[in-house]
Amino acid sequence: MSIVMNLYYTGANGNARKFAEEMESSGTAAAIRAEPGNEKYAYFTPFDDPETVLLIDAWKDQAALDVHHASPMMKTIADLREKYDLRMKAERYLSDDSGVPASDAKFIRS
Repeated sequence: MSIVMNLYYTGANGNARKFAEEMESSGTAAAIRAEPGNEKYAYFTPFDDPETVLLIDAWKDQAALDVHHASPMMKTIADLREKYDLRMKAERYLSDDSGVPASDAKFIRS
């Protein structure tokens, strides 16, 4: 079972995008991707909201996420959120280990 966090960062004047760009250019995002138990760490931008960036952050289990939250990396992230004056909305999902059922798979083009 994986834990998937969808984190929506919203700011003004392109600050959410600047935050994501700095996370990438500084190597912070790469360091998070290298942490044990991280399965995905990727930023996306919605077409209908240029002031928001979505982070999809997936972890093997709660223990891996707890280690990440206790790491010094969280101060770096918090400092950047403050620098860019971002607000956040979080959604948490648990993966379905049984995979995509056949009734849904027929709609997916491989």
